Amino acid sequence: MQPGPCPGPAGSGPPAPRAIRARSAGRGVWRALLATERALVGDATCVAGVDEAGRGPLAGPVVAAAVVLDPELDWDGIHDSKQLDAGKREVLYARVIQDARAFAWAVVGPRAIDHGDIRRATLEAMRRAVSRLRLVPTLVLVDGRDVVPGLLQSQRAVIDGDATLLSIAAASILAKVVRDRIMLRLDRVWPAYGFARHKGYGTPDHLAAIARHGPCPLHRYSFSPISQTALALE
Repeated sequence: MQPGPCPGPAGSGPPAPRAIRARSAGRGVWRALLATERALVGDATCVAGVDEAGRGPLAGPVVAAAVVLDPELDWDGIHDSKQLDAGKREVLYARVIQDARAFAWAVVGPRAIDHGDIRRATLEAMRRAVSRLRLVPTLVLVDGRDVVPGLLQSQRAVIDGDATLLSIAAASILAKVVRDRIMLRLDRVWPAYGFARHKGYGTPDHLAAIARHGPCPLHRYSFSPISQTALALE
């Protein structure tokens, strides 16, 4: 099924999904992020935020998520995923997938990362995520320096967008939770590396496991020090 056009502002489209409406007490971080986003996007009526998780690890995929929020709802707690603990991210993940106007994610694995590079793999994951939205956004806000190749929509690249814009912050939560869940499952396949603990990042215990066992298929062979280890095994 093709994605449909984004409905108009609240009141002119279908009924709003179940959610707690904005409360008058307290502004909260999310209100500041929303205010900044509104100032940036102007009269755009259907805004998607897109962000990634997993650019830096030595193993596992890069995951991108795209989210279209209803700005009339209460998004209390939404913040840059790096500022939230795992339990809070899980709660907010559930809220976003229940009450967002649209959401999607995409996964690009380690071999695709090796065949190109992490920047291209990240942008491709972002392109796929936006393309999978059930609504067609009129504006895409992208975390980072780059806009996403291959999208027809207007875009704005925003450095530190996950810490300043509500839609990107929501996307950062989805991307992080999805990737963490993937790494927890993959830990069962390759338990010797401790992926459930470090999610593929280059922690001392991960590096020690690579030194003991060598890299596994989940590792990014083009990343240092995996590239040197892989060459030594050839």
